[in-house]
Amino acid sequence: MARIKSHLKRYERLKGDNSVYETILHKGLEINTASRQVFVNGKEVQLTTKEYEILLFLASHPNIVFTKERMLSAIWGDEYFGDTATIAVHIQKIRKKIESDPSAPVYIETIWGTGYRFNP
Repeated sequence: MARIKSHLKRYERLKGDNSVYETILHKGLEINTASRQVFVNGKEVQLTTKEYEILLFLASHPNIVFTKERMLSAIWGDEYFGDTATIAVHIQKIRKKIESDPSAPVYIETIWGTGYRFNP
């Protein structure tokens, strides 16, 4: 029953208001929510479902710092019992795919001791 509730909750969260699709543009990064495609400087980048959801979550809330726990809850749901290191691993993989220099990220900034934020 908990699994079903979790899936329904995730569905409602991801469904949101499907009547409006948008394209998020920022410094050569383009996220097309209708097609679930990500482009960096015009070149398509292949992200996993969770990588896409994390990037979209952060890009949809620019300049807001999110803790790893908040991101886990938003992306995986409240019933997820994994480690917060999952977020760090996914962020690292996203950076390798979208950043020209992953060691000096432009898009997703680490706020040490707190979490992450998307820089618009």
